[in-house]
Amino acid sequence: MRLAYTPEEEAFRQEVRAFVREHLPPGIRRKVELGMRLEHADYVTWFRILEARGWLTPGWPVEHGGPGWTPLQRHLFDEETLLGGAPRIIASGIQMLGPVLIAYGTPEQKAKYLPDIRASRTWWAQGFSEPGAGSDLASLRTTALLEPDGRHFVVNGHKVWTSYATWCSMMFALVRTDPQAAKPQEGISFLLIDMASPGVTVRPIRMLEGGTDLNEVYLDQVRVPRENLVGELHQGWGYGKFLLGHERTGIAGIGSCKQQLARARALAERQGLAGDALLQARLAQFGIELMALEMTALRLLSRGQRSRTPEVEASMLKVRGTELRQALYETLLEIGGPDSLPFSAEAQFLEAWDGDALPLPTVAECATLAANCLDSRKLSTYGGSNEVQRNLIARAVLAA
Repeated sequence: MRLAYTPEEEAFRQEVRAFVREHLPPGIRRKVELGMRLEHADYVTWFRILEARGWLTPGWPVEHGGPGWTPLQRHLFDEETLLGGAPRIIASGIQMLGPVLIAYGTPEQKAKYLPDIRASRTWWAQGFSEPGAGSDLASLRTTALLEPDGRHFVVNGHKVWTSYATWCSMMFALVRTDPQAAKPQEGISFLLIDMASPGVTVRPIRMLEGGTDLNEVYLDQVRVPRENLVGELHQGWGYGKFLLGHERTGIAGIGSCKQQLARARALAERQGLAGDALLQARLAQFGIELMALEMTALRLLSRGQRSRTPEVEASMLKVRGTELRQALYETLLEIGGPDSLPFSAEAQFLEAWDGDALPLPTVAECATLAANCLDSRKLSTYGGSNEVQRNLIARAVLAA
């Protein structure tokens, strides 16, 4: 395996780095660097800047508005935007629904939904998990039954842990369309639901660090047009697996790991811990483990694994990447020591900072460390818990 980038790839890296440096709004960069909570408007602002450059949907084909990048270019783009202090692309419509519609949607669905996703006019919620059906997604109980005339589904059920649902006007959901199916994976369909439909209720969930990014969504006699069915009836399980393969690969978060490792090294320097041999050894070990994770991802890219649905490989990256990020956040908390505080409204005074110098660096850089660490606990759970991913990996190895 060649461990060097080509001159063209290095030039692309420099192009992305310069773009982020010149076009990322300073206020958004400041929030990301300090681990502060981003608002919907922050993401929309940055996403529209990327879309104006043609870079918002790096995994989409050219005919649907993508830039036509290679998998390695997508990797470099993710790394350089995060290292430059940009928000990660969190919109489910971009990362998850878009590839599903491109692969399985009708021409009408593609024409209706893909342009609005690129323009950030429509944000999509992911309606997969339910109470009692998270990692065991096949046990979902939300039903969608066709009316006698076959023109509408009537949906009843309860979705939970729905990220950013309060920002979203649409939801893609897995629903049970054949309750009598012989196997739990059978009889599931993939449906697009308008969040403004009568019978849809969204209730925010207060999280450990005080945010309300996650939500419950109740569906009570919600009528959904038949044309909002993606693919074939009762075949949604396969589409869901396709989608989760893309999600788990992204959850590995190699760029985010590099971002937080750089943050840890800089904070250790400012906290006077540059000479702490044990801490420096731990940071060096993180660097080694991150390099191994990145090499694994690059091997998959070099073999063209991203051109098909990543399954077991995605699970491997998801497990190791999320656990590494959690360990980094815990180390950041230790570096901050007594100066690490739970996220609070008082930390918003940092918005008055003009960006020239860090006033009270201990407060400015440590005020969000506890909240960031608490928030990172979800990384090993969403997208399929790491325990379940280990079972998938073991099953694949034993069956090989």
